[in-house]
Amino acid sequence: MSAKSIILVVDSNNSNLELVSQQLGQAGYQTLTAASLEELDQAIQGEEKTALSLIDISGFDRHIWKSCEELHKAKTPFIVISPRRSPNIQRQHIHTVLGD
Repeated sequence: MSAKSIILVVDSNNSNLELVSQQLGQAGYQTLTAASLEELDQAIQGEEKTALSLIDISGFDRHIWKSCEELHKAKTPFIVISPRRSPNIQRQHIHTVLGD
């Protein structure tokens, strides 16, 4: 990624969102932030092309996976961050993929 690459940072915790955005800014990256699914969907549909999305799924419900699918369709690489791989997250993902 070049120094002008835009990284979308997604986190429901505003403190973490600001911290990650500041650290990436200090490293020379531009950032967009989203603290809700609505903001994430707006960023995906927006005109600014992001080079990468960092998504902390903590605090989001299973609908986060639909947004991840939209990022995939838009050919935007993304990294999902989770404090641990919990059985609940796995079930939510499976239900979303299967269309529940």
